[in-house]
Amino acid sequence: MTNTELFSGKAQAYANARPGYPNVALDYIKSIVPPNAVFADIGAGTGIFTELLACKGFEVYAVEPNADMREQLAGATAAYPNVQVVNGSAEATTLPDKSVDVITCAQALHWFDLDNFRLECHRISKGDVLVIAVYNNTPSISSDFHDKVKLSTDVFYTNPTMREFPNPIFYTRESWLKFMHTHSHSPLPDDPEYATYIDEVNAIFDRESVDGLLRRNVVTKVYWEVFVL
Repeated sequence: MTNTELFSGKAQAYANARPGYPNVALDYIKSIVPPNAVFADIGAGTGIFTELLACKGFEVYAVEPNADMREQLAGATAAYPNVQVVNGSAEATTLPDKSVDVITCAQALHWFDLDNFRLECHRISKGDVLVIAVYNNTPSISSDFHDKVKLSTDVFYTNPTMREFPNPIFYTRESWLKFMHTHSHSPLPDDPEYATYIDEVNAIFDRESVDGLLRRNVVTKVYWEVFVL
């Protein structure tokens, strides 16, 4: 299965259960971009981050290669005339040359072919381009995901600025189960390992929840650097 198809069948769960991003992080991003900046939000998924950019008044090209995710993206952003949904990838956005000022990717940089993505950033940028990667991380939990994020940001950026913003998330058992269905590795109901996976997910909730709530001390990390043409 290609990276593009890893989230097929999970878009509805992703849209409903993935955590968002704190407003202070969006305010910070607004403070570092040019006035009236045009954004390309790459790997836009179901539009969780795209919608926040749109609410700040930015013109956004929301680029997403997965058809299932793109359908959710189109629905989430339908009310925003400043958002255009685009069928494209990080390495081949299909956007015109020199069309954007800022490029963002939320929870997505580690999926990209970084060399080809960098080339695409230069192609679609109007000039020197600000590239921003945003991630929700839980520092207390070690995982392959965290390792991939660190590797991708270390490889892609030369001298990035990074800021952190608290983004604590509280889960009920129901919302925890929904969230744990959104990962690329989570089995779908017809998978033979589905029942075992659900037992493990419930066990985590039973072990770590307090008074019916499981807390994750999520931190939103914003990485950015200006890439000079």
